[in-house]
Amino acid sequence: METTANVLTGPSARPGLLDRERTIAGPGYNRWWVVPAALAIHLCIGMAYGFSVFWLPMGKLIAETSPAACAHLGFLESLTTTGCNWTVPQVTHIFETFIAMLGISAALWGGWLEHAGPRKAGFIAALCWGGGLVVGGVGVSMHQLWLVYLGCGVLGGVGQGLGYITPVSTLIKWFPDRRGMATGFAIMGYGGGAMIGAPLAVALMKRFSGVSAQGVSTTLMVMGAIYLIVMSAGAFSFRVAPTGWKPLGWTPKASSDGAMITQRHVHLDRAWKTPQFWLVWGALFLNVTAGIAVISMASPMLQDVFGGRLVGVTDAAAGLSAAQKAAVIAAAAGLVGLLSLFNSLGRLFWASLSDRIGRKNTYSVFFILGIVLYCLLPTWGHAGMAALFVMTVCIVISMYGGGFSTAPAYLADLFGTQMVGAIHGRLLTAWSAAGIVGPVVIAAIREGQLADGVAKTMLYDRTLYIMAGLLFVGLICNLLVRPVDEAAFMTDEELARERSLQHSAAGSGGGGNPETAARGAFGVIGVAAWLAVGMPFLIGLFIALAKAVALFR
Repeated sequence: METTANVLTGPSARPGLLDRERTIAGPGYNRWWVVPAALAIHLCIGMAYGFSVFWLPMGKLIAETSPAACAHLGFLESLTTTGCNWTVPQVTHIFETFIAMLGISAALWGGWLEHAGPRKAGFIAALCWGGGLVVGGVGVSMHQLWLVYLGCGVLGGVGQGLGYITPVSTLIKWFPDRRGMATGFAIMGYGGGAMIGAPLAVALMKRFSGVSAQGVSTTLMVMGAIYLIVMSAGAFSFRVAPTGWKPLGWTPKASSDGAMITQRHVHLDRAWKTPQFWLVWGALFLNVTAGIAVISMASPMLQDVFGGRLVGVTDAAAGLSAAQKAAVIAAAAGLVGLLSLFNSLGRLFWASLSDRIGRKNTYSVFFILGIVLYCLLPTWGHAGMAALFVMTVCIVISMYGGGFSTAPAYLADLFGTQMVGAIHGRLLTAWSAAGIVGPVVIAAIREGQLADGVAKTMLYDRTLYIMAGLLFVGLICNLLVRPVDEAAFMTDEELARERSLQHSAAGSGGGGNPETAARGAFGVIGVAAWLAVGMPFLIGLFIALAKAVALFR
C-alpha cells in the first residue's frame, strides 16, 4: 500500500499554487508581461528611500512631554517608554535596520529563492514588507519602539531583501539578449518607489492626523495593506522561462578565451569564493558608499554651501527673512526630489547602456566620471555656480542607481544565469555594509570639520575629496575583474542536478517546451499591466519635477 508521504511526494502529486512548477510559462505568455510584475514589487519596497517623511512626526507622538525629564533616558529605556518622545536619531535606526536586514536576508535565502521560484518568494516578501509596516504601525500606536524596530526594521527588512532579488533571476533568464535593460526596468522601480510612496505617506498622515497621533500609525497600517495587495499581485503574475528558452531569432555569442560573458554556470557555493565576486563586491560597496555620502547630505549641503545665494542674496553676512529661509528650504527639498528622479531613471539608462558597452566598461565610467565630478563639486560651490552643482550631483546619483541595476547583469556575465539570483543576494551585503559604514564615516568627517571651525561653505570639501579617493579604489577593483576560472564552473552532471532541484524543466501544455513557450502577443493584458505600474510612476515623476521647480526660480 502506498503511504501518505509517497502520495504527496510522488510524480502524480500536484504542485502547490506557490510552487515553481506552477509558474512555468505556457505558449500564450509574453515575456514583456513579467516586467510590470517586477516593477510592482520594486515600486512598493522602494518606499525605503522615502521613510524619512516619518522621522519628525514619529518624534512628536506625545503632545505634552518635558525634554529635560526625558534627557536621562538611555537607548534600552527608550525602547519601551510611553512617557517620552523618541528622538530623530532613535527612529532613523529603522532605516539602518531594514537596509542591514535587506542584505542579510538576500544572502541567506537567495539560494532557497532559486529553488522555490519567484511566486513563492515574492508572496513571502509581500507578507513581510506589508505585514512589517502593519506591525510597525501597531508599535507606533502603543508607543513601543522595539515593536517598530521589529516590524518595520526586521520583518520589513526581510521583505526588502526577498522582494529586491526575487525578479532578478527571472528577468535575466527572460531577457538573455537584454540583461541590463531588463534588470534596469525592475530596479528602476526601487529608485522610484519613494517618488510615489513619500507623497502618499504625507497625504495619509494629514488625513489621519485626527484618528491617531500625527496620523503615523494608521498611515503605516494602510500603506502596509496596500503594499501587501500590490506585491501579491506582482508575485502571482510571475512566470519563469523553461530551461533552454531563448527569444526568436536570437543566438548567443560563442564564448572565447578571455571573454567576459560566459554561457556556462557557477554554483553559489563556488561563486562567492572567487576573486571576481569579491572584486565586484568591493566595486559596488565603494560606489554605494560614495553615493550615500551625497544622498544623506544633499539637502543640508545645498543650504550650507549656497545659503542665501539660492534666493539672490550674495552678501554672506546679510540675514535672511522668514520668506527667504522658506525659499532656501524649498529649493533644498526640490533637490531631494530631483535626486529621487535621477536615482530611478539612472538605473534604467546605465543598465541599458551596459548592454552595448559591457558591464565592466560601464562600471569604469561610474568610477572615472565620478572621480572627476566629486572633485568638481567643491569648485562649483566656491564659485557660486548652483546650476552646475545641482547638475553634477544629479549625474552622480544616476550612477549610484546605475551601479545597483548593472550589478545583476555583471554577475550573470561572469557566473552564468542558473544561480544569479542567489549570487546577487550575497552581493547585496555590500549595500548593507555601505549603508551602515557610509553614514557613520560621513557624519564623523562633518563633525570633525565643524569642531575645527571650518566655514559652512567649505564644510563638505574634505568629504567629497575622500569620496573621490574611494571611487579610485573602486576603479582598481573593477579593472582587476577577469573571466572566472574554468574550474569554478559546474559540470554537466552538476548542472542537471541543480536544474532538477529547481524543477526548471517541469511543465505541461507546452509550458516546459522552450521552443513553444512564451510566443504570445503583447495584447490587452500587457497594456493593462504596464498602465497599472506606469501611471503611479508618472504621477510620482510629476510630483518630483514639481518640487524641483523651486530650484530654478
